[in-house]
Amino acid sequence: MKENKIAKIINFIIKIFWIFIIGSVFGFIAEMLYATVYTRSLVIRQGLIYGPFVQVYGMGAVAYYFLIRKFKEPKDAFFAGMIMGGVLEYLCSFFQEIFFGTISWDYSNFFFNLNGRTCLLYCVYWGIIAVAFLKIVYPWLEKIEPLIYKKSIRILTVFLMLFMIFDITISALASSRQQERRENIPAKNDLDIFLDKAYPDEFLDRIYNNKRNVE
Repeated sequence: MKENKIAKIINFIIKIFWIFIIGSVFGFIAEMLYATVYTRSLVIRQGLIYGPFVQVYGMGAVAYYFLIRKFKEPKDAFFAGMIMGGVLEYLCSFFQEIFFGTISWDYSNFFFNLNGRTCLLYCVYWGIIAVAFLKIVYPWLEKIEPLIYKKSIRILTVFLMLFMIFDITISALASSRQQERRENIPAKNDLDIFLDKAYPDEFLDRIYNNKRNVE
């Protein structure tokens, strides 16, 4: 009985992890297409140093899974997605500014915005995505779910989890160290020296090409 419970917990973690990964990759593709159409040139936008991931979309996908799948009517999913997406965008922007002194989007010039961190237009986009999740993505996830529990996929999941832990950690450390460099704080230890050499400003500015410093 206890083993079955542990197995269910492990399977649940695997499912949530893959939803996060799928959402993050979708976000990378969406951001690339949007930026490329907007600028009329190929633009690569990443949320992490390594790999095609924009983690705010991954978090959104997980939030959709917990919230949106419970709705039956598209209009309910739409309004719930609007609220959820707006809150998520606001919090991600807020904590990015607090921890790294930067922001990756600013909607100050958009109608009905909240401190430039979210706005009505993008909340509508989140609502539309919520309906697509309810009608298309969630049924598809239900169909492919048995595949992620196969032994080969479990092994892949372990390696990918380890990689994502590294990717998220090094991305956060490098961004934090960049903020210290902007404040003229010298390297305090070997880790800071490594980050300064491996992830200089020009490298990080190329990776995070849509962020700007907050004075």
